[in-house]
Amino acid sequence: IEKYAGKEAKAPKLNRLNGSEWQKTKSKVKGAVREIAKELLALYAKRQEERGYPFGKDTVWQREFEEAFPYEETGDQLLAIEATKEDMESEKIMDRLVCGDVGYGKTEIALRAAFKAVQDSKQVAYLCPTTILAQQIYNGFVERMKGFPVEVGILSRFQSQKEVHNTLEQLASGRMDIVVGTHRLLSKDVQFKNLGLLVV
Repeated sequence: IEKYAGKEAKAPKLNRLNGSEWQKTKSKVKGAVREIAKELLALYAKRQEERGYPFGKDTVWQREFEEAFPYEETGDQLLAIEATKEDMESEKIMDRLVCGDVGYGKTEIALRAAFKAVQDSKQVAYLCPTTILAQQIYNGFVERMKGFPVEVGILSRFQSQKEVHNTLEQLASGRMDIVVGTHRLLSKDVQFKNLGLLVV
């Protein structure tokens, strides 16, 4: 237990657990949760009705790209990769969550999915929470895509206005296949010619 201090540093209002004020608060929260659940159900029902883009089966380049991975995949990593590619090849809209500790290969799963999307002439956006992470992911993508005709770009505050303008132009025209970036990717001036995969 520690002393509470808000912005105004005034004492918070306390309610008794068996009092009417606490019951009202609980009731309001339950109502808000019900509304959120209804909205989520409606969203997921709508998504089930929509058809996604079915990506093609793995190409020779896809196999070459995957074989160039310098480490041995874990069993869980292989399962996640296969499940992701199955989702991409089906007509359902993919909404997949990949969990794992640092260093467990989540980025490699994203790389393989991104490479698969690019094989079907789709663009990929990879959204990162920080500028440093965006730079690290970008460097990893550039290194792994080396030797393949894949154009990778970055959008973050580390880029000059000229570089940003060039990246935006290439995305809109479809000359850039993959863009890694911070929340800058969510700006109104970011236009894709044919976005097929978003990694967050």
